[in-house]
Amino acid sequence: MSDSRNTEPPQGGSGAVAAGGDSLLNPGVAKREVWAWAMYDFANSGYTTVILTAVFSTYFVGVVGARASWATLAWTAALSLSYLLIMLTMPTLGARADARAAKRRLLFASTVGCVGATLALTQTGPGDVWLALVAIVISNYCYCVGESVVAAFLPELARPAALGRVSGWGWSFGYCGGMLTLGLSLVVVTRAEARGMTAEHFVPWVIVVTCSVFALAALPSFFLLRERARPGQAQPAMDLLRRLAYAWRETGTHFPEFRRLLMCIACYQAGISVVITLAAVYASEVMGFTTPQIMLLVFTVNIGAAAGAFSFGYVQDRIGHKRALAITLCGWILMVLVAYAAVTAPVFWVAATLAGLCMGTTQSAGRAMTGALAPAGRLAEFFSLWTFAVQLAAVIGPLTYGLVTWATDGNHRLAILVTGLFFVGGLALLSRVDMARGLARREQGAAV
Repeated sequence: MSDSRNTEPPQGGSGAVAAGGDSLLNPGVAKREVWAWAMYDFANSGYTTVILTAVFSTYFVGVVGARASWATLAWTAALSLSYLLIMLTMPTLGARADARAAKRRLLFASTVGCVGATLALTQTGPGDVWLALVAIVISNYCYCVGESVVAAFLPELARPAALGRVSGWGWSFGYCGGMLTLGLSLVVVTRAEARGMTAEHFVPWVIVVTCSVFALAALPSFFLLRERARPGQAQPAMDLLRRLAYAWRETGTHFPEFRRLLMCIACYQAGISVVITLAAVYASEVMGFTTPQIMLLVFTVNIGAAAGAFSFGYVQDRIGHKRALAITLCGWILMVLVAYAAVTAPVFWVAATLAGLCMGTTQSAGRAMTGALAPAGRLAEFFSLWTFAVQLAAVIGPLTYGLVTWATDGNHRLAILVTGLFFVGGLALLSRVDMARGLARREQGAAV
C-alpha cells in the first residue's frame, strides 16, 4: 500500500549503506555498543513473555483471584492503569531526559524498578489480590519507561538508511531473550509438576528466573551504551497534561506525518496488545490448553517473531518502512481470521505462528519509522509520544476485548474477530502517511 502522490525514498541498495556492518552505524558507534543496546531488548522481553503473557496472567486469574468473575477484569484494569500512567508521564520524563542528557540514568532506574516490583509478585498467593495488582502496575510502568528510553537510542546508533535493520536486530534479540526466559521457566514448571507441585509453589520460582535473566542481561546496556546528548536548557515546567498537549500540538504544526504515524501505531498496536496480554487466556478458555501447552505456544510465537524481526528488517530497508508495515498488517488480518476459524489445535498453531512472524516485523517497522521521522536532539521526547501511542493502544485493545466477552457472555471468538478491526484501521491510517514529506520535514529541522 503505497501513496501514489509520493513514495518513500529507497532505504537500501547502493549508496549510503554498504554491505558491511560498520557502514550501517553512525560515526563513532562501535558494534559492541549496538550489541549492548540490543541486549536490553533481550533482557526485558522475558518480562512480557512470562509475566504478562504466558504464566502470571493465568496464575492471577486462576489462583490469586480464584477464578472469580471479576478476576480477568481486574487483571486488564491493572495493566490499563499502568499504561494510562505511562501515557500521562512519559512525554515529561522524555523531555527531561533530553534536556539533562540522562537517558541512560533513566534506563537504569526503570530497570531496577521493574525487577524489584516483579520480585514482589513472588509473595502473592490465593487472596493476595491487592498486592498482585499494585506490583503489576508498578512493574509494568517501569518496563514501559525502559522500553521507550532504549528505543530513543536507536537514531543515535544507526544511520537513517539502516534504521530498519538495526531495529530488527534489537527486536530479534528481544525475542531470543524471551525464548530463553520462557524455556528456563518451562523447565521449572515441568519439573515441579512432575513432583506433584502446584502453581502456588512453582510460579514464584518462575518469577525469580525471569528477574534474574532481566537483571543480568541488562548489564551490558548500562556499561557500554554512551550518552551522546549534551545537557541543554530545559523547557518550562508544565503539569503533566499540559506537557502532553504541548507535545501533541507540535506534531500537528511541525511534524504532521509523525502525528499520522502515531495514529496508525495506536490503532494496530491495540490489536497487538490483545495478542500479548490475552493469548494465554484465549488458548485456555477456547482451545483448552494446559499451562505447559500455553508456554510452548508462546515459545512458538517468539520463534516466529525473532525470525520475522531479524529477516524483515533487511526487507524494510530495501522496500521502504511504509510498504513493509502494510504487508505485516495484512498478515495480522489473516492471522485473526485463522484464529477465529480454528476449532482444532493444529489450525490454532498456524495462527500462533502467523502472529509471531507479524509481531516481530510490525514492531520493528513501527519503531524504525518513528526513528526516521523523529527530529534530532529531541529523540527521547518524540519516542515518548511513540510510547504514548503504544500505551493508549494497550488500554483500548484489551479493554475492548474484555467488554466484548462480557457483553456476549464469554464469546472469545467474536472478541478476537473484533480485534481484527484494529489492524484494518491501522492499514487505512497508514495510507495517509507520506514518508517523503515527513523525512523532508525532519531534515529541515522544523522543531521549535
